Amino acid sequence: MIRPFAAIWLSLAAVSVNSSVLQADETPPNVLMIAIDDLNDWIGCLRGHPQTHTPNMDRLAQRGVLFTNAHCASPACNPSRAALFSGKLPWKTGVWSNSSKKFFQLHPDAQLFTHTLRNAGYRTRGAGKMMHSGATANRKLFEQSFNPEQRWSPFTRGQVEYTAAELPSKKSSSPRHTIAANGLPTTVIPLNGLPSDRRPNDPAGESFDWGPLPVDDSTMGDTQITDWAIEHLQTPAETPFFMGVGYYRPHIPLWAPAKYFQRFADQQIVLPPHRSDDLDDISEPGRRWALEAVTAGLHQTVAESGQWSEAVKAYLACVTFVDAQIGRLLDALDRSPAASTTVIILWSDHGWHLGEKQHWGKWTGWERSTRVPLIIVPPSGSGFGSRGVHCDNPVSLLDIVPTISEFCRIPVSHDGDGQSLMRQLQNPDHTTNRIVPTVFDKGNLSLRSRNWRYLRYAEGDEELYNLQADPMEWTNRISDQSQEHVLAEFREAAAELLKASAE
Repeated sequence: MIRPFAAIWLSLAAVSVNSSVLQADETPPNVLMIAIDDLNDWIGCLRGHPQTHTPNMDRLAQRGVLFTNAHCASPACNPSRAALFSGKLPWKTGVWSNSSKKFFQLHPDAQLFTHTLRNAGYRTRGAGKMMHSGATANRKLFEQSFNPEQRWSPFTRGQVEYTAAELPSKKSSSPRHTIAANGLPTTVIPLNGLPSDRRPNDPAGESFDWGPLPVDDSTMGDTQITDWAIEHLQTPAETPFFMGVGYYRPHIPLWAPAKYFQRFADQQIVLPPHRSDDLDDISEPGRRWALEAVTAGLHQTVAESGQWSEAVKAYLACVTFVDAQIGRLLDALDRSPAASTTVIILWSDHGWHLGEKQHWGKWTGWERSTRVPLIIVPPSGSGFGSRGVHCDNPVSLLDIVPTISEFCRIPVSHDGDGQSLMRQLQNPDHTTNRIVPTVFDKGNLSLRSRNWRYLRYAEGDEELYNLQADPMEWTNRISDQSQEHVLAEFREAAAELLKASAE
């Protein structure tokens, strides 16, 4: 039974530090935050895909608590990361979508939790993609930062642009842009040979691409940020530190060194579960969100080209590549003096469709787009109970800031929209009736309880899914009269959120 929204969305003012876990005279812990872009549940410990290979994320889950029902505040990079770092929903940040201004453009003097940590004596460092504005945001967030090219590595943004002579091919059946640079073999992109569905007349590179490259790990930006982080982990620290390490893959383009593709040489790729009639029971607004090429290409283009398996393979290869970098990072932490005194928090900013509901990319209100990996590892010997366990309660990425604040014993703003997860870390089996919201542009809401999902579009159309019985959200139960009590309470929750967003 879903409780009224106001009773579920707890105020941070009610959350206090448990003195049995954190003693007042203890030195505050270090914090290592690992962010991964566009990673859905295709990691081993979440069992999202039978062919995924993520031994390092899996071993991290064995050291702490895996939150199996974690969701982003908004399913796109810009609004999700603005919400996470501020602890506030999009109508408070003003960052609604990837088309919105970036957080620090709207709030140039904002003091976020990294500034609070710094004022409390922490040394703050960050590498790679943390907030959506990259290097500009990192210079504001951290005392020290490192920002190599990640999106287009091993190339640069300028190197992937089409020349005037090449541009007409971008929307054709044989797009071709030639790159001869950086001492690498001459490369013709897109590797997948697909026309651009999103920006066919724009000379910028089309990132809806995938395939292996004959390069070493060292050429990739994600490897370079790991190297930087390892170097700083090896440096003795006189004060506690916060370090953010933001990985770009498996964000498109799904390029990775060829060795990460080799294990699939003799394997038939397993496609994600899908149904051809999956969109038949939803409204026109819902179908529009599924079928438009907003953050990636069109499913029809992928399917007609015979590239679906290759795209899935590339996504899995990129996930394993990033997992290998995380393994290097964890090994360095374990060798460092900070090994036993560091909180580790791993998250992704949103999920990613690979053909489910005939959609590619993010920016929908369904499970594949909102659900994210979230792993929290308390410092060893810090009084927490069982490790290597999972918590199935719905939680939000908005909860990360108040959780860090409680670990580090620093004040947190009471106008935030998350709640500390300290109690779930201490007792992962405790069941709550919480609802967590995801906002996908103004007026569009997706609400997730323990077993149900409700969507409401700006036009007023609705969807309702029983995730326990229907994890792929194939059957819209919005007209199921036996679930009127569930629907009524979701509608009440949605009305409260929509009212708050309009104030």
